[in-house]
Parts: sequence; structure tokens; C-alpha cells
Amino acid sequence: MTVHVLLADPPRDGLVLPDLPETSPLTESEATGLYEAMLKDACVAAATSGGSLLVNYPPAEDIPPEHETGRPPEADLRAAVTDALEDPEDARFEVQVGSSYDARVGNTVTHLLRDEDHATVAVVDPRAPLLARKDLDSAAMKLRRRDVVLGPSDRGRVHYAGFADTIDFAGAYTTPELDTITAHARDADHDVDFLSHQPLVRTGTDLETLLPVLNARRRAGRIVPAHTTQYVAELGVHLTDDGLQRA
Repeated sequence: MTVHVLLADPPRDGLVLPDLPETSPLTESEATGLYEAMLKDACVAAATSGGSLLVNYPPAEDIPPEHETGRPPEADLRAAVTDALEDPEDARFEVQVGSSYDARVGNTVTHLLRDEDHATVAVVDPRAPLLARKDLDSAAMKLRRRDVVLGPSDRGRVHYAGFADTIDFAGAYTTPELDTITAHARDADHDVDFLSHQPLVRTGTDLETLLPVLNARRRAGRIVPAHTTQYVAELGVHLTDDGLQRA
């Protein structure tokens, strides 16, 4: 059974998706709402898959002072996850450990594989709303045959990184992440496989990529991430020849 790890920030204005208001019609609070909706969909996908869900949250001292609310980061994330899951007990929460993203991923993956003796661990980016339960289960099947499985996204990023064994995580998420992680995996003599491309939403350009897919899938009666789809519909933002516009 794969442990799906979401390294998540508490949904607070300016802390999450900080580049989105500058590159789209969304305000800071709307960007926060979108992040929370995508986070909820990621939690639902992980919790309903054949694996388990672990939400990795930053310690309070790592939150920049301008984003401090006096509320623990875990409490903000628990509130969002509780609202998303039928059974909130399906989610496990642990604090992140490490001075960089590479270190936090490495510490978590290594701890789960070596100390808790889990067979496979996957780091899932909560900003990839189209990553569904079936995709996570397909990735888990690949991890039975490969040591590392990666999910590509735009500009060399990864939306998913699954591990059946550890690598040297120092600098592993250096741009372009997809190629760098693959290089680290091959240096460890690991077999690497890949998932289908999925968009990661960080900027207005990313949102332009996501919106037509959501709308097309909804019109066709296909599976969509429920929270994200509902939220962007409420925003009334759509794609035109001139970019993103309000309805």
C-alpha cells in the first residue's frame, strides 16, 4: 500500500499561490480559495485510492511573520481536510522536517520507507487537481515494478514522485525537477517510469491550461475534481482569445 504524502501549506492569503493574483484576474483571497479546493480534491483522491493519506504541514516557526494568524498550521489544514473527507480519520497529519523542500521530501520519504517499513511512498503536489484516484492507483501498480515513478508537468516540474527506494534528495528538486530527480534515481541505479502529463496550477498561464480541460470534461460527463470544478465555476473566470476574463 502506497503512502501518499501531501506537503501542504495552510491556506492563507499570500502564502499559497502567491504568483496567481499577479498573473490572473483572481484576488489573493480567491487564489487561497482555489488552493484549498485543489487541496481537498488531492486529499479525496489519496484517501479513496488503494493507499493512505499523510498530510505533511510546516511547523509554525517556518510560517513567515506576515502570514502568521496565531492559529497552528495543522489546525487550518485539518479544517480543510475534515470538510473534504467522508471520514476525517482517513488522514494522518505530521509536521515537516527539513530546511528546504528537498530536505523535507527526503526526510519524509526516507522515514516512511526505512523507519516505518512502508513498501512505497509517493509525494503528491496538491496543486495538481486533475490527478485522480485512478491515476494514483495506476502509479502504485507501476511502483511494484519500478523503483521511482514520476508525473511530469509543464516546464520540467513534477506533480507526482513515487519511491520504492530512497535516492540522494539533496538538490533533487532543482529545475528542471523531472530530469534532476531522474538523474538522482539513475545515479542510485534505480529503474524509473513515468505517468501522464498533468498541469500544476501556480500562475495564470497554468490556470489557462486547466480551465478548458475542466469545462470539457464536465460537459462530456467525465470525472472531474469536484471541489476545484465547483470553485472555478463560482469564480466565473473563463478563457478567451485575450486570456482569462471574468464572466
